[in-house]
Parts: sequence; C-alpha cells; structure tokens
Amino acid sequence: MKRRTFLAASLPAALAACGADNVWAPDQTVRAARFVSDQPPSITLFTVIGIPRGQGGHSALMINGSQRVVFDPAGSWNHPRIPERHDVLYGITDNYKNFYIDYHARSTWWVAEDSIPVTREVADIAIRRAEAHGPANKSFCAVSVGSVLQGVPGFEDAPRGFSPLRLRDWFLSRPGVVSKRHQDGDPANNHDVLLQQKDGQITGYARR
Repeated sequence: MKRRTFLAASLPAALAACGADNVWAPDQTVRAARFVSDQPPSITLFTVIGIPRGQGGHSALMINGSQRVVFDPAGSWNHPRIPERHDVLYGITDNYKNFYIDYHARSTWWVAEDSIPVTREVADIAIRRAEAHGPANKSFCAVSVGSVLQGVPGFEDAPRGFSPLRLRDWFLSRPGVVSKRHQDGDPANNHDVLLQQKDGQITGYARR
C-alpha cells in the first residue's frame, strides 16, 4: 500500500496524456551519467497497456549499445539523477530500468518489454536517431518511436501511426523477439524500486 501511495502521488491522471518538453541536460552531466551495460546490444520496445480493456497507453524504446538509454517520447517519468535531453534519458542502470517499469505498471496498466538483439553498430545508430529526433508532441509517443526506428537497419518498415498496440504488433513480428510482462501486484515482476528511490537508495533493489 505504501508503494502505491507514493506512486499515485507522482503519476499523472492518465498515461495517455503524455506531454512534450524541451529539457536539455549539460554535457558534463550527461557524460557523468553514462552507463555501459554488460548485456548484449539490443533494442527494446516498452508498451504500456490498459487493464482490462487492453488499450495502448504509451510507447518507449530502451537502446543498449555503447551506452544504455531510454527514448521516452512525450513521457512523464523523470528522476533528479537521470539527465534528459529532448526525451532521451541517460544513465539507465538496471535499477533505473526497473524504476521506469514500476512507475508505469499498476493496477490499471501493465508493461510489455519486448527486446530484439542487434549489433552494437545498429544499436548506436538507434541512439543517434533518438538523440536527433527532438522533443515529441503530446500523444506522439508511438509516432516518434516509429520515426526513429525507420532509420535503423532492419527496422525500416516500422509503422508511424499513433497506436502503441499497432507498433507493438509490428515489433513482435520481427525475428528474435524476447518478451516479458510486468504487472503490478505480481511478486515476480514487482521490483520494489519506488520505495528505495523515495528513500534515496539508488544502488540496487531488493529481490523477493
């Protein structure tokens, strides 16, 4: 209950009401936050899906290349230790990745995590395209993700419509997809990150 209380206080009324921003973190801050994952290079699509109707609420990309970033177009998640430049979030350690997921997963929304292995070169092209995209307008999350992917080798036929569900259906049709489902109340997928972040503990999360 404490976790939900904190989350409710920090979330907008509806995930679909994602808005644009012009945040631009300084070079030094971005460099200091840089995180290089030991996981293989990949492109991951996050899709926030409504419960019980199954509507699409939000789309975002996590790109693991020479560094790991999240492209969160018109998104609402932020953290004082995660620098942002026009919807690109830097320093995405495992803990912050879990925090990002838990922020979106709750009783009325679940998060699909769909990942495709790629080469480091392809992942870095995706990062550069996300950085060059600029801030997304309100409700343009799926459009922006599709636009970024269309310039990435192997993803050129990505749709650019407004539907996060259509974008996910297309992504799932790609070879090599590995999928995970994150839902509030499921101990296997609840990372307990939010209370640790609230208390300033950012070095890890407690597995249950």
